[in-house]
Amino acid sequence: MGAGHSHALYVHEHSVVHRMAPQAKLVAALGMVASIAITPREAVWAFGLYAVAIVGLTKVSRIRPGFLAVRLLAVAPFVLFALFIPFIATGETTEVLGITVSVDGLWGAWNILAKALLGASVSILLTATTEIPDIIRGLSVLRVPPLFISITTFMIRYLELIVDELGRVRVAMASRGYDPRWISQARPIASSAGALFVRSYERGERVHAAMLARGYTGEMPAPSTVSVGVSQWARVLVLVAAFAGTAIVALVVV
Repeated sequence: MGAGHSHALYVHEHSVVHRMAPQAKLVAALGMVASIAITPREAVWAFGLYAVAIVGLTKVSRIRPGFLAVRLLAVAPFVLFALFIPFIATGETTEVLGITVSVDGLWGAWNILAKALLGASVSILLTATTEIPDIIRGLSVLRVPPLFISITTFMIRYLELIVDELGRVRVAMASRGYDPRWISQARPIASSAGALFVRSYERGERVHAAMLARGYTGEMPAPSTVSVGVSQWARVLVLVAAFAGTAIVALVVV
């Protein structure tokens, strides 16, 4: 994560959200996700309000809807799982388009879909408007344990390295005529993945030894911080209060 490096989820813009301090955005994201998580599944109106607020934030952040939609494909496994719940759940049943499904299963599927999509949208907006080093810096300002910050920093860095290395391996295999079309041809990919894991582990040991030789004691150097103005905290508190208030009302009403 050196100078000039941007991760794939970051969108270079100059919006109000981009200019906010990372610790303020982290607090806002945490408050929004927590509110979404505790909202009862029957409060459909509350999820609608959350969606409207997130769409508004997307527009203010100058993030293209298509960018957000493509990144939401990451929750596809949860969506596929949710689609099966109405057919395997027990209890009272009803008919939808002539198909008998579980009522409780329908609510369960809706609960997973709504919370997964909304929570993922908040996370994507956070990473789209904040560079990874700034997120790490914000975690440090918020007094997150240094060990967790170190693990997170190395994990992100090595995920990028492993993905790049895997891409080079695939290019090398393709240049030698390897073009898998059937599942039986996947064995070389599995072998390459195993070799890549071993190489990554050995590289990690070498990097750790080099860091110890340079005086590493288990904590990364304290990063420089960005001050947060009163106006920024006011925006964050209003946003979190709106989400939390909606969740509380939903809990009381339902």
